[in-house]
Amino acid sequence: MLDINFVRSQFPAFQEPSLEGQAFFENAGGSYTCQPVIDRLTRFYTQRKVQPYAAYEASRLGGEEMDEARSRLSALLGVEGDELSFGPSTTQNTYVLAQAFRQFMQPGEAIVVTNQDHEANTGPWRRLADEGIEIREWKIDPATGSLNPEDLEPLLDENVRLVCFPHCSNVVGEINPVTEITALAHAAGAFVCVDGVSYAPHGFPDVGALGADIYLFSAYKTFGPHQGIMVMRRALGMALPNQAHYFNADSLYKRFTPAGPDHAQIAACAGMVDYVDRIAAHHNVTAAQVHDLERDHETKLLQPLLDYLSDRNDVRLLGPKSAQNRAPTVAIECPKPGAELAKDLVAHGIMAGGGDFYAVRALEAMGVKPEHGVLRLSFTHYTSEQEMQQLISALDVVL
Repeated sequence: MLDINFVRSQFPAFQEPSLEGQAFFENAGGSYTCQPVIDRLTRFYTQRKVQPYAAYEASRLGGEEMDEARSRLSALLGVEGDELSFGPSTTQNTYVLAQAFRQFMQPGEAIVVTNQDHEANTGPWRRLADEGIEIREWKIDPATGSLNPEDLEPLLDENVRLVCFPHCSNVVGEINPVTEITALAHAAGAFVCVDGVSYAPHGFPDVGALGADIYLFSAYKTFGPHQGIMVMRRALGMALPNQAHYFNADSLYKRFTPAGPDHAQIAACAGMVDYVDRIAAHHNVTAAQVHDLERDHETKLLQPLLDYLSDRNDVRLLGPKSAQNRAPTVAIECPKPGAELAKDLVAHGIMAGGGDFYAVRALEAMGVKPEHGVLRLSFTHYTSEQEMQQLISALDVVL
């Protein structure tokens, strides 16, 4: 079992007096930062804040720390070192990718997108319709919010070059069968782009085993700095047109980073792996097994919340009622607007979010007015049972 006290000791936020008594339930919008990331960021800004990769000591060490972040994160994700790159955000990374595919594809060819996605993994692709690319929508079940792989198959033919979908929706919460979907797309000759932003905070995935050609997530939601992290498998990455300076065309991890990278934040990303290693060492497990430790803890805490919400007749729970196949990201539709409910929870020491969370298409498909929005309650493995009890007690009052 996960040692929650040890876990929380790795996050300064839990020792911060100004946050005492407040339970954080908007982790889907961004997590607390772990101490190893803060330590590395501080060291870089105080000791290495020079142009990296030169011969002098501060520069050499700065470059080494940036390379360390890339190599250790790629190893954790089960991919090659140069198949991982950093960008200012996942949204920005996706827009750069969309421009590469705009040049790569021919008019009449098609991209499949979903209406379950956060707008970052659907909007940039949909805009390619202006360039003559056909956009096909894989629609969710309006009652459950689920994506059914059987509904994808009729959309696939020889014209489809790319299938884009989320590992997990940021309002539905259901974990999609990435390996199965990827196999379907590959069998039709299409590449796959997976938005992992809402899944990665709940256990870094083995991207190599999943089989996705592109996998995207945000470091600021996985206990790190504000960077977008992108896995691009080599076969596709070297086939797509270079989006960076022409002299970087032969470097896979530079091809889709046209802007100068944030050196300090890249170096600090190695702290996320330091944190995983600390958890592994403390529990005497491998780094890969940390994923299951975290998921088991989250599932244990999530099910009582789902049961509580399912038993109420004054709210609508979006997504599955079972914790086994969903992330601890829980959106509920209530008579009162989501943002107002989130404001009501503040008096009870609950930090939560209300609104549409850039999942406008998903909410509309499920009959939720985006302007009314939902209340979203999201947590991670560092959340305690006491905080869950605090949340449910607060919901009893505000609902």
